[in-house]
Formats: sequence, C-alpha cells, structure tokens
Amino acid sequence: MKKIIFTFSILLLVSCMANAQGKWAIALHGGAGGASENMTKEQIAIYEAELLKSLEIGKQMLSNGSSALDAVEAVVVSLENNPMFNAGKGAVTNSEGIHELDAAIMDGSNLKAGAVAGVRDVKNPIKAARLVMDSTAHVLLIADGASVFAKQMGLEIVDNSYFSVDKKVKQHSDKGTVGCVALDVHGSLAAATSTGGMRGKKWGRVGDVPIIGAGTYANNNTVAVSGTGHGELWIRRVVAYDISALMEYKGLSLEEAANEVIFNKISPMGGSGGGIIAVDKNGNISLVFNTSLMHRAWAKSTGEQGTGVLKK
Repeated sequence: MKKIIFTFSILLLVSCMANAQGKWAIALHGGAGGASENMTKEQIAIYEAELLKSLEIGKQMLSNGSSALDAVEAVVVSLENNPMFNAGKGAVTNSEGIHELDAAIMDGSNLKAGAVAGVRDVKNPIKAARLVMDSTAHVLLIADGASVFAKQMGLEIVDNSYFSVDKKVKQHSDKGTVGCVALDVHGSLAAATSTGGMRGKKWGRVGDVPIIGAGTYANNNTVAVSGTGHGELWIRRVVAYDISALMEYKGLSLEEAANEVIFNKISPMGGSGGGIIAVDKNGNISLVFNTSLMHRAWAKSTGEQGTGVLKK
C-alpha cells in the first residue's frame, strides 16, 4: 500500500511539473482609434513602452503558474492606474464633466462573470467586477449600488477628481478602453475589460464593456475576447460572444471568426473605429481592428512577443 501511495505521489508531482511548464498566451489592448496621423514617433514609443510594462506583469504571472483570471485582472489594474488610457486614472468625462467607469471580468473555466457600470468613486473598477463575480450571486452591479458594495468589500474609494489628469498628460494621450485576455498553463481562459466610456456621453450611458458577450467574453471551449470600439454597435452585434459562437458552431478558426465579425458585421454598420484582442484554447492570438491604430501587446510561452500602435 505504501508503495502504491508513493508511486501515485510521484506521478502527481510529475504531472504538476509538466503542467507548470505548459503553454500560456496573453494579449492586451489600450483602445483603438483613427488619429494615427497625429501621433509622433515619440508618442508611439511611449505607448509601446507602457504597454510592455503591463504585459510584463501578465507574463511573469502566467509563467509562474498563476491563473488566467488573476493575470488579466492584474494587467487591467495596471492599465487603470496608468493615465495614458481611458480607464481608471485618466478616464474621459461624460456630458456633465463627471467620470463614470465600467468594467467586466469573465472566467472561461466556469462561465462565471462579474461587472460594474457607472461607478464614480471606485479606484479600480476591475477589482470591483472581480468581487461581484466571486462574492455575490450577481453578474452586474451599477452606480451607487456598485460603489457601496465595493466599499463594503474594502476596495479603495476615491473622489471623482482622482480620475482627472493634468493638461500635459491629456494633450499627449490618445485615450482608449483597456483590456486583457489570457490562456494559462492549466488550460483556462479569462478576459477583463475596463473603460471610462465614450467622451461626452450622456450621464448614465453604459457601453459594451460590462455587457457580458458584447465587449467581454471567455469560454474554455473556444476563446477569450476583449473589445474596444463603438460600444452601442458592440452590444447590438454581441461581438465577443459572436466570435466564440462562430468558432464553436461553425468551426471557424479564431482569425476567421474575428475577421468575419469586425469586417463583415461591424464595419458595414459604420463601426470603423474599433477592434478586438483574443486568445483561443490552443494559445492562438488574434488582434483584429478596422481602424488605423490599436494600442496592443502580446506574448506567448514560446518566447514570441510584440507590441504595436499603428496598423502595419
């Protein structure tokens, strides 16, 4: 009996070691847009450097065996804390000059998801979204209810003015929604997205980011997706889920599905300012956008890595 237990323990250890050396993949975005002609080489270099800083956080976590869920949350937190992007610190304001933030996260292993919308005082909305998923029976909390919940859970609460940035930062930034998708060594997928929404939006407007299946989706059977673009169109087309459905029900590859949705479904509706990042269950990465730029970075356990701003 002792020999059997010992043999089983050895096999379990070997299995865990092999799993820890499994493949992983990660991609992140900092929004898409059409103002590439106004960007200088210096600005592009600054953005790429900032994207790589956040990418490194996810790479280190995944290579050390962290879950995709923890990795995408950590990466998005770093982007929310970066005033270069339209999420958290540096988020744009609505028509009343107030910052209203949305965020969502999804676990592909069990299809659990959490989201918050219209929050004005939660420093890191993605943390609140994660807590909605982990600590409630709900998927989406909004406005004051989301803020009260975040405070009860011990998250940092800030004055709305915290999200504003000085004119110098605002002048040199091309703001966009942020997001991250990942596959971990355990074979699980996850997606996370955060945004300040549309500049000058009506107060109370909610875009695609916290709508599960529109701007954020993850399913271990197919893919993890995070989107950026005209949120109303992303909602109407259920973009993130549509990519997954095309893969699951029609057998399309990730690249085929992403191109079909962005170019054949979104573009004809006039949505020429957005894109998606995605990683499928096999570790394939897709970065598809129908505009002149999308801030993006990606890496794989194979050593492949890259970053970009303009369409190449």
